[in-house]
Amino acid sequence: MIKIAMSRAMMGLIFSIIGLSTYAQDYGQTEVDLQERINEFFGIINGKYYPFLFWEIPFIEMPLILFVMVFGGLFFTIRMGFINVRLFKHAIDVIRGKYDNPEDEGDITHFQALTSALSATVGLGNIAGVALAIGKGGPGVVLWLWIIAFFGMSMKFASSTFGQMFKHKTSSGDMLGGPMVYLTQMFKLTKVAWIGKFLGIFYAIMTIGASFGGGNLFQANQTFKIIADQHPDASPWVVGIVLAFLAGVVLVGGIKKIGNVTSKLVPIMCAFYVFTCLAIILSNYQNIPHMFSMIFREAMTPDAAFGGAFAVMLVGIQRASFSNEAGLGSAAIAHSAAKTSEPVREGVVAMVGPVIDTHIVCTITALTLLVTGAYENPAVAGKGVEMTAYAFSTLGDWAPYCLLMAICVFAYSTVISWSYYGERATLFLFEKWIGFKSVKMYRLCYVFIIILGPVLKIGHVLDFADLMLLSIAFPNIIGMICFSNLLKAKVNDYLARFNSGQMKTYN
Repeated sequence: MIKIAMSRAMMGLIFSIIGLSTYAQDYGQTEVDLQERINEFFGIINGKYYPFLFWEIPFIEMPLILFVMVFGGLFFTIRMGFINVRLFKHAIDVIRGKYDNPEDEGDITHFQALTSALSATVGLGNIAGVALAIGKGGPGVVLWLWIIAFFGMSMKFASSTFGQMFKHKTSSGDMLGGPMVYLTQMFKLTKVAWIGKFLGIFYAIMTIGASFGGGNLFQANQTFKIIADQHPDASPWVVGIVLAFLAGVVLVGGIKKIGNVTSKLVPIMCAFYVFTCLAIILSNYQNIPHMFSMIFREAMTPDAAFGGAFAVMLVGIQRASFSNEAGLGSAAIAHSAAKTSEPVREGVVAMVGPVIDTHIVCTITALTLLVTGAYENPAVAGKGVEMTAYAFSTLGDWAPYCLLMAICVFAYSTVISWSYYGERATLFLFEKWIGFKSVKMYRLCYVFIIILGPVLKIGHVLDFADLMLLSIAFPNIIGMICFSNLLKAKVNDYLARFNSGQMKTYN
């Protein structure tokens, strides 16, 4: 009853916002008034919720949410015996398909699961977010990006392993897994099963909200703004409809279609972006030694303009945590669909995600900004994507168009992957009530919001979506720590068989 009531309330809120937004499009000035009211409403909620989520813990002066995420990374890295180092080479072998058994139960391959999860994290945050972080914290931020992503690998491993351990088949025959599932199931092993049920429902609702806001509305909205910067006559409706159509074509195919698309799109778009950035870096090769010395020097003794060493560290922690989403558990939803009979095996695949997202894509963006001196240019410093565009322009007038293309592809891939996260959360809430119809309703709403994204100006709604995204770290990390003994036992068993040479290979 609790699940049905909370689910109805959530869906009612979603449909109300969509309906109000649609009404606003038809009545000129009413649109502006309504958007202001929506903004004001969510601004009030944000004002109440933000102080809790970012409450600064005394003495260490670190926001609560970041402390939980950093502590989670340290805990699982140490608890699992630095598995992010010990099994990294094995992870590469698994991704290459060496252990792919076609008879294993699941919907997609290890590689497709990784690219599906990556397409949700590799996006505008890797381009605009890194620029904002450097503008705020200086070159020293980069070192902390690397450190936090290293420990974040262990949290990605933990959540994706749990996802595989507790996944199950739905009535439609596909896989359902992720934190909302394993939190519910793990607490059933105790005398307080209601806690797991509450945490699972909370996680699912927050995931749906985050998918509509951060995974959809924000991506569509920012994509249009970037296009409009290059082409002021661009129509927001045309951009929204085209993006919605391209996403809709993929979404109707579910995770198998998403996996097929992302397995081709993600490697291409990452390679294209990285090679373009490398061309910029190499064209400024004389600045490379100075660039690296700045990164290490200012991570510990930063320029006064960027605050103290702790302030720089905090910016780096925040950017790395938000970029690779380690600890949020969202990637575990995609990894739960992978074909495998070995939960730990999918966990080691997942831990490669922060390496690609942060150690490669975020780093290459940061180095491009530093080697060109873009972060010191007062005209663009601290302005996110404009700073990155300026860095690209040093390669030639054509280079910013390469950035534009990369951003559009990044945003599109994020949209299609977050739709899967949201629909899995929707199915978790509604499966016993209306079954797969809930997924169809969700997809319809999701595509419609893509169309509205470039048109609406609802900043506080996007801030609220970010808060929902960060909120899911609490139940996920705390729940995983509570049941870390289960994970440790699985890891020990897997390592014993792997080290003894019992693991069967297929190619």
